[in-house]
Amino acid sequence: MTKRVFVHVPHTQIEEHLPFILERRLSPEIYFSADALDAATPARLAETAQALKGEGLTCTIHAPFMDLNPGSLERMLRDATLHRFGQVLDAAEILRPEVMVFHPGFDRWRYGEAQGQWLELSVAAWRGVLQRTKAIGTVVAVENIFEEEPSTLKALFEAVQEPSFGHCFDVGHWNLFKRVGMAQWFEALGTWIREVHIHDNSGTRDDHAPPGEGAIDFELFFRLMGRYAPDAAYTIESHSRPHLESSLRVLAPHLG
Repeated sequence: MTKRVFVHVPHTQIEEHLPFILERRLSPEIYFSADALDAATPARLAETAQALKGEGLTCTIHAPFMDLNPGSLERMLRDATLHRFGQVLDAAEILRPEVMVFHPGFDRWRYGEAQGQWLELSVAAWRGVLQRTKAIGTVVAVENIFEEEPSTLKALFEAVQEPSFGHCFDVGHWNLFKRVGMAQWFEALGTWIREVHIHDNSGTRDDHAPPGEGAIDFELFFRLMGRYAPDAAYTIESHSRPHLESSLRVLAPHLG
């Protein structure tokens, strides 16, 4: 069965890559940095949306994340985070993405025993985001970054309890920080998966290499996806055209 496949494209490069995307009929996951959001205009976003729609393509959005944290214990940082989230939601109203990917902002070394406070503040922030995404008709997927095991994300999903709020499983990040196996991660969070990010590494740095060039067991990955999240969106997170071409060749038997 053919999967819903997207490819990573920074918004600052969308015009450069759009001809290739349209020619290959690849739907983009458009990444907005903070600077890209400040520079984006409704007219240019509408042009991108129209170009995709004209070819029968859709998109997903990767929200800004650098130094942002919706559950920060510092009010001014939460305010800055929600300001950026508001900007990317404005873009989503024009682009109409299938999924919007956000980072959670949590790591155990910073928060320690304050995890409960982070969770309470984070839940409030996500409920505000969901008020807008429900009207847009998009799904919110929270990506694993520094999480070594799934309990923090599971607590977040259980606290919010919304069908349109789930998990973006980044298999490369899992391989870097894991203290549990992939099967155990899926047992905890598999039914919440709405999107996955595909790239490979050897467990020492975030290489974003094509599948097969690192240490990740992608045969196991696709078996688990078929069991737990058969309808999820797949995003190939390649950072160069050659890596994308290699990834597309390797993944073709799995993605259709």
